[in-house]
Amino acid sequence: MMKTNASLGLQSTDDRLIFEKSKAGKLGASLPARKFSDLNLAKEIPSKFQRAQDAKMPEVSEPEIVRHYVNLSKKNFSIDTHFYPLGSCTMKYNPKINEKVARWDGFAAVHPYQPEHEIQGFLQIFYELSRYLCEIAGMDEFTLQPSAGAQGEMCGLMLARAYHQSLGNHKKTKVIVPDSSHGTNPATAALAGFAVIQTPSNSRGRTDLKALKELVNDETACLMLTNPNTLGLFEDEILEIGEMVHKNGALLYYDGANLNPLLGIARPGDMGFDIVHINLHKTFSTPHGGGGPGAGPVGVKKKLIPFLPSPFLNKGKEGFFWDYDRPQSIGKLKSFYGNVGMLLRAYVYIRTLGLEGLKQVSKDAILNANYLRKKLEGVLQIPFPEFCMHEFVATVRNYKSKHIHASDVGKRLLDYGIHAPTVHFPLVVEDALMIEPTETESKEVLDKLVEALKAIVKEIEQDPQIVLTAPHTMPVKRPDEVQAARKPILSWRDFEIERSSSAKAS
Repeated sequence: MMKTNASLGLQSTDDRLIFEKSKAGKLGASLPARKFSDLNLAKEIPSKFQRAQDAKMPEVSEPEIVRHYVNLSKKNFSIDTHFYPLGSCTMKYNPKINEKVARWDGFAAVHPYQPEHEIQGFLQIFYELSRYLCEIAGMDEFTLQPSAGAQGEMCGLMLARAYHQSLGNHKKTKVIVPDSSHGTNPATAALAGFAVIQTPSNSRGRTDLKALKELVNDETACLMLTNPNTLGLFEDEILEIGEMVHKNGALLYYDGANLNPLLGIARPGDMGFDIVHINLHKTFSTPHGGGGPGAGPVGVKKKLIPFLPSPFLNKGKEGFFWDYDRPQSIGKLKSFYGNVGMLLRAYVYIRTLGLEGLKQVSKDAILNANYLRKKLEGVLQIPFPEFCMHEFVATVRNYKSKHIHASDVGKRLLDYGIHAPTVHFPLVVEDALMIEPTETESKEVLDKLVEALKAIVKEIEQDPQIVLTAPHTMPVKRPDEVQAARKPILSWRDFEIERSSSAKAS
């Protein structure tokens, strides 16, 4: 059994065999025998920036380097390789037609500074996408600029602030967020200059109306909600919530991370929401993860249109054009006009499915989540055992006496070929496992998760050390998660430095 270096998160058995493949004399490519000094670049680069010695490069053959990178790629978990039930992130399959269209030369080779008359087709796609999103979300207008949900949130709160300031409502300094909200909600509100007020959930896992009523006042600028919420439950008192917020002159903001179960069924705009951000990289099947890419378009009701980011895509008699004449705009949020590749993919997804197809997406996502919830009711504790939407929350808090936590179960699932669901979130449920199967998984795949969790529960009851020391089949075992976050080892050089210092310390 390979031992684990806990501080590095790397196997200690002959690390050099794993990481060093170089041998003098091996060649993977043939290049002309020219010296750097022979190139004209040598004259253009100041001598203090030129190397005194040649760069130390690995010497490996072409088959070795190919195998190295292919084997590295096979160690990744992705939606193309594994079941990925990451709650509230909607890790659905990304149709390959989206990728094909986004790579067409007519799209991929376009430069952002090309004249508008040369890219009318591109602008038409942007314009049509914004119209589709308006229809899906029940909004009057959309901006496609924000490059992620978090930036969409920032955009939305900047719009709220600009709106209140235009009315002279300078007392509107507070934003209310639920205790089950996504972490970006309070973070974005604070970053946008608002004071953050938390409102509690009730015993049903929904927003507590009585508590909310005591918090909403003439200082409230906005209430941020996700519907369905992070527990996977629909806020069935949303109309009363909207009326309460609007009565106090505040705005209702919709966090679109959980839009997947509403497509063609219900619209945030009809629920009373004034501002909506949509995670295209979740709901509309564009790839995401690892910090990008993403897209977070923001939709608004009519009264907020003047404040949308500039430039704004408009349609005139001679075609589509970027409108910079927007005196009340919050300005530009991103270089150029948005994360174009993601917008294209979402457009293809919507056009491929159509309204009825999108509606089926939501129905299947709801069906899959409820199927899993019912199958797991006798396996894990379900804090809110009622009809859910696209996701639900389970807990392993009943195994505290065995020192088992949600992250342990998540790590053990990796050994069963399933990526962990979201663990330890939402914070309103101790040791939470937030499970979202999405609509693209088959019954056989869902049953595989159920059987895996049954097996893990049996392990917890009979030999918890198996789960406490998981994963056992991954190339990296259990790293020190605090050190991994604060001092990540991102290169072979960093690894050598850390290994050297660890050796000296021992």
